Amino acid sequence: MISLKQLTYALAVEQTLHFKKASELCNVSQSALSTAITELEKQLDLQIFERNNKKVIITAEGLLVLNKAKQIKIEIDELYQLSQINKSALTSPMTMGLIPTIGPYLLPKVLPEVRQQYPNFKLSIVEEQSHNLIDMVRNGDIDVAVLALPFPIDGLMAFEFWQEDFYWVSHKDECPSQMKEITSDELELEKLMLLKEGHCLKDHALAACSLPINSSSNSNKGNKGNASFNSTSLHTLIQMVAGKLGTTLVPQMALDQLIHTESELTAVHLNEPGPHRRLAFVVRPNYVKTKDIELLKQIFTNQLEQHCG
Repeated sequence: MISLKQLTYALAVEQTLHFKKASELCNVSQSALSTAITELEKQLDLQIFERNNKKVIITAEGLLVLNKAKQIKIEIDELYQLSQINKSALTSPMTMGLIPTIGPYLLPKVLPEVRQQYPNFKLSIVEEQSHNLIDMVRNGDIDVAVLALPFPIDGLMAFEFWQEDFYWVSHKDECPSQMKEITSDELELEKLMLLKEGHCLKDHALAACSLPINSSSNSNKGNKGNASFNSTSLHTLIQMVAGKLGTTLVPQMALDQLIHTESELTAVHLNEPGPHRRLAFVVRPNYVKTKDIELLKQIFTNQLEQHCG
């Protein structure tokens, strides 16, 4: 009979494409993992993996098996979660995924209140880019992802808890005094520095400025400008702005950590139709602990209104 252990081992090999790494991930010996998968292949009368000394390849039939194994694992995980439904709120462990342009700015604002209200709540944090988090939610690797919308989440549910606009950040020497608002037409695009491709924050910033998402922020100027300074971190971008290398766009939530009152930087609201991005919890449609998500949604919204409202 096929066992959940065999399916778990096979999914670990799919994730790592390496039997030794998969065994370490499952905390078993490599021989035990290999034996279990070989027995699974015999029971199914098909080969899931082609393996040699250099690499592991998933066969076409194996891909079908692994996709079904993911569904089975999610169903079993949710079966175990049913026992948590009638327990007190936020007493079951939860794994939450966040993107790098949300986590460092959101968590310090909301976690102290979560800890105060629910001191026994065990929360694990995973930081990844949006597309990876979506896959992890679908595969049951994490319970919930906190994402910035709009972003494709086909087949999943979103619980929105915050909306915000972008602010244009520049060195004080390069910003007209008393400026409170700026439109996208007033931005010097050749000086605008954004995150590298793959970060949804860049897409949202370009969309807020009505610029094509698949274009460079400075393509309309016909020169390279500061494109070589594209970064993977908002903190790095801010340091570049402080060095008068250009300007950038920052979400409202991050202003208090990135822009200090004694700083040489200034932040001006981007006066374009908003909200420029919406934050939401994203879960599977049949996720059984939606009451916990609703509680976190309320706490997150209240804390963000206090800190950013």
